[in-house]
Amino acid sequence: MTALTAKVTEPAPPPPPDARAPQGRGVELTLLAGAVLISVLGHLYVGFAATGRFPEAVTRHTVGFAAAALIAHLAVRLRAPYADPLVLPIAVLLNGLGLVLIERLDLTAAGHHTADEQLRWSGIGLALFVLVVAVLRDHRVLQRYAYLSVTAALALMLVPVFFPAVNGAHIWIRFAGYSFQPGEFAKILLAVFFAAYLAANRTALALTGRRLLWKLRLLPGRVLGPILTIWLLSVGVLVLERDLGTSLLFFGLFVIMLFTATGRIGWIAIGLLLAAVGAYAVGTFEPHVHSRVEDWLNPFASIARGDGPGQLAQSLFAFGAGGLLGAGLGHGQSFLIGFAAKSDFILATAGEELGLVGLSAIMLLYGLLVDRGFRAGLALRDPFGRLLATGLASILALQVFVIAGGVTGLIPLTGMAMPFLAQGGSSVVTNWIIVALLIRLGDSARRPVPAPFPAPFPAPPSSPLPTGEAGRA
Repeated sequence: MTALTAKVTEPAPPPPPDARAPQGRGVELTLLAGAVLISVLGHLYVGFAATGRFPEAVTRHTVGFAAAALIAHLAVRLRAPYADPLVLPIAVLLNGLGLVLIERLDLTAAGHHTADEQLRWSGIGLALFVLVVAVLRDHRVLQRYAYLSVTAALALMLVPVFFPAVNGAHIWIRFAGYSFQPGEFAKILLAVFFAAYLAANRTALALTGRRLLWKLRLLPGRVLGPILTIWLLSVGVLVLERDLGTSLLFFGLFVIMLFTATGRIGWIAIGLLLAAVGAYAVGTFEPHVHSRVEDWLNPFASIARGDGPGQLAQSLFAFGAGGLLGAGLGHGQSFLIGFAAKSDFILATAGEELGLVGLSAIMLLYGLLVDRGFRAGLALRDPFGRLLATGLASILALQVFVIAGGVTGLIPLTGMAMPFLAQGGSSVVTNWIIVALLIRLGDSARRPVPAPFPAPFPAPPSSPLPTGEAGRA
């Protein structure tokens, strides 16, 4: 009996150490160094190709960009050590390539210093990246502010309507020499609201309603109302702001997240049908959007009229002139596109001077960045985080598709900015916030679950006392 008591009361063995997942911060730092080096070499090549001498701004750009990237890496290392090691280097490389392309186009216009301005905006974006990674310790906190997010998003989208149109679209706010595009920030707020709403109502969306045809169900009003509201909102943005790209982005984002939440492919069919109806109606009756559709259907009509090639025709010529390997940085003629060469048509410069090979590499970088966002969503265990990661990655994917499709003639041209590549302060700042949120979500997805503390050694069951002894007790 003494031996049994000693065995029962001896201390339990210590718990095994947690299985530590590889953090990958060393890999991230190595890839960041490579991304910055590629950007520096691009600046040097552009300078020598255009002027034949060492470019004056390369030192300023190198030091500023490298310092900002290093600070971002330190923030991730300290605050999100389990984040995906590929996300930050890919974003830095795309941002660096954008600075190179903008500087190359600056050399064709005397007195233009757009690359310096873009570098400052990139620094602001990286500063906000560090702030989000440092302050937001748990992405689930954002779920509490769902309705505040959608209210702020609606306000940001409506404000440009009261300002003069820029290039036919009401998407800009100009004040004291600075321009601001509120819709860029609204897309993040809408992604937060969609994720919170769908996470709370995913069961009702997937299972409730009266069957109409095959697997198609008529949802109750309380569930269907917000969906129709979002559709009307996207069409309203298209009508009031004359911005086809933003409308497609908002509605496409909601349909993708709705399918992710419910798993019902019928929502994609319904979304495509509603989007087609809205786009056809507005493209037919709204003059600005109708003109873009006409240019898409016949991009060479201006040449036939004797007016010379338009922007879309010049873009197609640039892609054709690039061929397989491109003309080389600084040797293209994409500046003939005009005022939108650094913004809407920045991809045409990449296609002409880097060729199909370089353009494919850029698309692969975008694809890999989107893939890491989807991977984080698949690995997360909470519905809100899964939907938010999917939504943020879808924002990047939709932007790339809409812009690349527009400048290559696949779909009508829109006024959106290519993520990280194109000129635009609000665009690059917003994209850095998206990357910061993906870093936070990736850290939550990859963080190892602590091993449970083992149960103590179980005590043997006590033998029942004899009836007589029990009675005496």
